[in-house]
Amino acid sequence: MTQATMAQRGARTDATPDYLDDVVKKFVIAATFWGVIGFLAGDYIAWQLAFPVLNLDLEWTSFGRLRPVHTSAVIFAFGGNILFATSIFVVQRTCRATFFGGSTSGNILFWGFQLFIVMAALSYVLGFVSGKEYAEPEWWLDLYLTVLWVIYLVSFMGTLYKRSEPHIYVANWFYLAFIVTIAMLHLGNNLAIPVIFLGGDSFMKSYGLYAGVQDAMTQWWYGHNAVGFFLTAGFLAIMYYFVPKRANRPVYSYRLSIVHFWALIFLYIWAGPHHLHYTALPDWAQTLGATFSVMLWMPSWGGMINGLMTLSGAWDKLRTDPVMRFLVSSVAFYGMSTFEGPLMSIRPVNSLSHYTDWTIGHVHSGALGWVAFVSFGALYYLVPVLWRRKSLYSMRLVSMHFWIATVGIVVYITAMWISGIMQGLMWRAYDSMGFLQYSFIETVEAMHPYYVIRAIGGLLFLAGSLIMVYNFWRTIRGDVRNEVPYESAATAGARG
Repeated sequence: MTQATMAQRGARTDATPDYLDDVVKKFVIAATFWGVIGFLAGDYIAWQLAFPVLNLDLEWTSFGRLRPVHTSAVIFAFGGNILFATSIFVVQRTCRATFFGGSTSGNILFWGFQLFIVMAALSYVLGFVSGKEYAEPEWWLDLYLTVLWVIYLVSFMGTLYKRSEPHIYVANWFYLAFIVTIAMLHLGNNLAIPVIFLGGDSFMKSYGLYAGVQDAMTQWWYGHNAVGFFLTAGFLAIMYYFVPKRANRPVYSYRLSIVHFWALIFLYIWAGPHHLHYTALPDWAQTLGATFSVMLWMPSWGGMINGLMTLSGAWDKLRTDPVMRFLVSSVAFYGMSTFEGPLMSIRPVNSLSHYTDWTIGHVHSGALGWVAFVSFGALYYLVPVLWRRKSLYSMRLVSMHFWIATVGIVVYITAMWISGIMQGLMWRAYDSMGFLQYSFIETVEAMHPYYVIRAIGGLLFLAGSLIMVYNFWRTIRGDVRNEVPYESAATAGARG
């Protein structure tokens, strides 16, 4: 069996190990649940920006507290559960080995991670925001997550070690890079352990290691690489397994996937300073970040080409399989986002885009178009497989979800692109006397219609996710919907 066809091996045989799928089921259900919660919170705060009265004059429902709830829910709760579910599912099947640690390790990871999510959300809503200068009451959550992550790393590496396949499939390379690098980032960025456990200054402040631009550089070393290794490397692993599986085709180029891996891993770690252009950060560090960001075009687009070309000989599946549409569209959004990001890292462009809604549009084209869409595709693949159903309850509902969510994304990011560029231009406009032409409140007022449009786009995306929940519920129950086969070859030919 060659490397390029290992992703195709998924059919169970008498010799197949007894995979730990019960825990994967739990992670799938949790990911679906937290996804809806995160999308709902995001859309609610989008409406708050358009209509501040929705803050309700309550500290617990203010934008400042609900915004981190939204970001943590969609990234760590939804995305994290997706990564746990798919990594445990994929590593077992590509290694032909049961998950190391068995149900004990799997259940510790599942219940431990859900508890962490709930405690983190409560800390945001109650106003306990972690800082590096002073030790906040929830510092122990960082230690708790560290222990949980070590269990995850040991379990994943143990499964690789006991594999019966001679080669390590490339998806597992990306999963392992994601797990190891996130551990490194978490430890480096969270050295806010109190010197005196009942209070006092943090470890880093006590030694003068966090101050001004050094703190900002550490934060963006963490922040951008969290994007690079949590939201990129981990989800590229999903692409490298589920796109070939769903297309029933081998990976277009296994050699290109290895080049993609090593180039991405080496380059991404240096790109963080591009968030700090025109600050007190030394020019050499700003230039370093921009240079490596532009270099990221090559491996990123190499990965996109590899994902898209995997459909060679199977392009008809885009017409007949709406799950494939999610997966392929996600790869296209990945290509678009990884073009736009390096573009925005160039200093003259960054001078216009930074601090504006253009950045929000860029982030959400990647988060919704790339991360969420590839996650939806993986979930639609996993649910019938895990619950041993012949197919999903309704492929037409999958198609409905795809189109509603796609329209929502396009509405969202277009509104943010337009409003962001308008913001940047208004902020730098001068009158004939050399004074700023617009006051800050005038730029805020100009954003109002675009904020409303953005919230409408988010509402459409949320509605699509609710359709997915209904489809999963009926599928898990074992219901069968009598519907005309979705875009069968015969009906497609008749329409042509």
